[in-house]
Amino acid sequence: MSKGTIDEPWELTTPSGRGTYMAWTEPDATPPVLVVQVGKTVLHYHLSCLDELHQMLVARGDWMALASKDEGKEALEDTVEAWGRDPANPVGGWYGLKKGLRGRFANYVPPVLALQGRVVFEKRGRGMWVRATS
Repeated sequence: MSKGTIDEPWELTTPSGRGTYMAWTEPDATPPVLVVQVGKTVLHYHLSCLDELHQMLVARGDWMALASKDEGKEALEDTVEAWGRDPANPVGGWYGLKKGLRGRFANYVPPVLALQGRVVFEKRGRGMWVRATS
């Protein structure tokens, strides 16, 4: 398995299975970041999102819809995407750090947790759902 570094990035698939991308961590950046590269587009999320999303899902104890949306579109209530932009989350709003590219949190962050064995996905109708495994 890759190390999740810029030299050995994770090769991931979106929860729907329709897209692929690379991700890695940069813990020495200010602030520390999870980097996601989709084609030539590079997104940055607070690195703390991995542990904080997992902690929220563990506390929830049940399935949660992903409902990924671009930054300019309203996130559906009570979804991973909405939580990733909520002023009440641990970073006080957007986990995404690049204005204009802050959305799609639910598309790119949960697969890293799945790779780490901390979440699983389930398809329900046209949507994807996630829950913590531990």
